[in-house]
Amino acid sequence: MSSTPSVGGASEGAQALAPPPGCPAHAGSDSYGPGGLARIYGIEHRTDPMGLYERLRAEHGAVAPVLMEGDLPAWLVLGYRENLEVARSASRFTRDSRLWKSQRDGEVADDSPLLPLVGWQPLCVFVDGAEHERLRSAVTDGVDGLDRRGMRRHVTRFADQLIDAFCATGEADLMVEYAEKLPMLVLTQLYGMPEEYGPRLVDATLDLTRGTGTAFESNEFVVASLRAHVARLRESPGVDFASALMQHRVGMTDEEVVQHLRLILVSAHINTTILIGNTLRIMVTDHRFRASLAGARMTLPDALEQILWDEPSTIVCPARWATGDTELAGKSIKAGDMLLLGLAAGNVDPEVRPDLDAPMHGNRSHLAFSGGPHECPGQDVGRAITETAIDVLIGRLPDIMLAVEEKELTWAASWLSRQLTSLPVRFTPKARVAPPSGKTGEPRVRQPAAVAAEAPVERPAGAAAEVLASASDAVVVAPPAPVPARAPERVLLLDRVAGWFGLRRRR
Repeated sequence: MSSTPSVGGASEGAQALAPPPGCPAHAGSDSYGPGGLARIYGIEHRTDPMGLYERLRAEHGAVAPVLMEGDLPAWLVLGYRENLEVARSASRFTRDSRLWKSQRDGEVADDSPLLPLVGWQPLCVFVDGAEHERLRSAVTDGVDGLDRRGMRRHVTRFADQLIDAFCATGEADLMVEYAEKLPMLVLTQLYGMPEEYGPRLVDATLDLTRGTGTAFESNEFVVASLRAHVARLRESPGVDFASALMQHRVGMTDEEVVQHLRLILVSAHINTTILIGNTLRIMVTDHRFRASLAGARMTLPDALEQILWDEPSTIVCPARWATGDTELAGKSIKAGDMLLLGLAAGNVDPEVRPDLDAPMHGNRSHLAFSGGPHECPGQDVGRAITETAIDVLIGRLPDIMLAVEEKELTWAASWLSRQLTSLPVRFTPKARVAPPSGKTGEPRVRQPAAVAAEAPVERPAGAAAEVLASASDAVVVAPPAPVPARAPERVLLLDRVAGWFGLRRRR
């Protein structure tokens, strides 16, 4: 049995796993750390995560010792069944990161980029038991109460508006001009927010997730917008997801409502954007896939499940912590050890998928949305947005095709996910659709511009927990700087990850 490597070095078990001479670990690569353990924040994971998972599986089996940022030890769960075992066993593997041994032992730096992702917060994703049931039931009931037909109407309307902005040109970047904008526009409508907030929140969320210099201010704008919206709904509730949370029998506080709205808004937007991008990429690069859809040999919902098996939006899901000493796949897991759910690796586990070419159409037993009590409650919302987005696009631009060589496509990667950054396409120019209700002029979805600050903007304290849970009085600050459609410089990986949570990394 192996044991977890310690910070700054490796345990005896880890030393026994040191790579042989000639391995990249001995060549100064940043992909390997003390004891030859793989860094899942290194270059190899960013450029070829699936290849790394298979090497780890061959060396260690279903559970592998790895290193996180700061060379902090963790276990990466690679097996399909083992992923489900961890996800479903809250009594053995909890979401409560206050048990994290590395942090209790003072080995986690105060400015560690892991803290925004795994540092404990009073949210349903960080608690188990009765408190999880209380918060999760409000979220689940709110999602279940959404009007699916109304949601698809929102997707169709905004999809048409976005397509109208480029359909006459015969070319577009479907990531920048479509996939990155559509989910947020729809989500703000599901929240019951004023329509003019949609484009501004698109800009702010993109800025936040890119980890730019204005990410902190963009996060403040998102939180302030949600607080202002919750205050309005207290006076005049509607038939929407935010009102459902506020009126739920469990009695969530306004701050609990705001923070859960923010968590869901950002995570749903990111994951749905990646899913739309992955689906569009397959459509324009895999002719057999496109032909199967066109020939009705495969439905769009079936196609989405295939993509969720092969390219889940979240490839590694943080995190669980062992509540006591235990064993998993022959590995000795100690109390307080961190375990990472390898969703992408589990989906290709040869124990359950010996033939990766065998179609998985319509099979929903993948790990793309995790599993157990913390399984994604909004997965059907993501599916509906993606299905409708693809359906509207190919209906209006049926001859769409990739405008560059497939090898020229670029990706932004972290240990959490791998997102296509650009998808240039060309097509026969088409006329715009008639504006709704006889209106004329430009579509309401604007081109990227400055993030407005009409709502009061609150400046929370710098610590991650305070950024996500502060309930301090609002103060007016200067609006965020203009947010470009795509920053010309390459954003550092850790800045990007920290930016997901509206934080600047300390320099």
